Parts: sequence; structure tokens; C-alpha cells
Amino acid sequence: MEETNGISLGSDSDKTFPAVDIDKELNPGRNTNFEVDPVSSHLVATKEIQEQSKAARTQKEREKKDALQALKSAIIVSAITVVVAGAIFAITKKLKEK
Repeated sequence: MEETNGISLGSDSDKTFPAVDIDKELNPGRNTNFEVDPVSSHLVATKEIQEQSKAARTQKEREKKDALQALKSAIIVSAITVVVAGAIFAITKKLKEK
């Protein structure tokens, strides 16, 4: 190797491209041994976990809202029933007095 001003120029064999597996390059579907970027996969996994927790949270809120709505409906129906029964009772009492 030759050096000029501390920079290695390398030899002639360093100037060639590395060997490539042609089968993997031409048929990427057959390549089952591929590298995964750990940072990207971690980001994707974190994002998926956040989406799942958000979906679970919204589902719980929706269920809670549905339960409160059902309770409100039951209370309103009960109140209307009591008012109607009271009105019927008052009307029959007035009719009996006459």
C-alpha cells in the first residue's frame, strides 16, 4: 500500500467491488436471510404498541360511555313510569272524591 500525506491509497485489489450473490439480487423473494435495521424495527414496534394502547383506551372509554348511557336511560324510564303511575293514582283519587 502506498501512503501520501497519511492517506492510504490501497492496492489494486481494494479498488474492486465486493462479490455479490446474483441469485439473491435477481430473486429477492427467495432471499430469506435479510438484515433488519434494529432502530427502525424498534420504532415500528413502539408505534404499534402505542396504537394498541390507544385503541384499548378508546374502547374502554366507549364501553364506559355506553354503560352510563344505559344507566341514564334506565333512570329516565323509571322516572317516567313513577310519574305516570302517580298521575293515574291522583286521577283515580279525584274521581272517587266526586
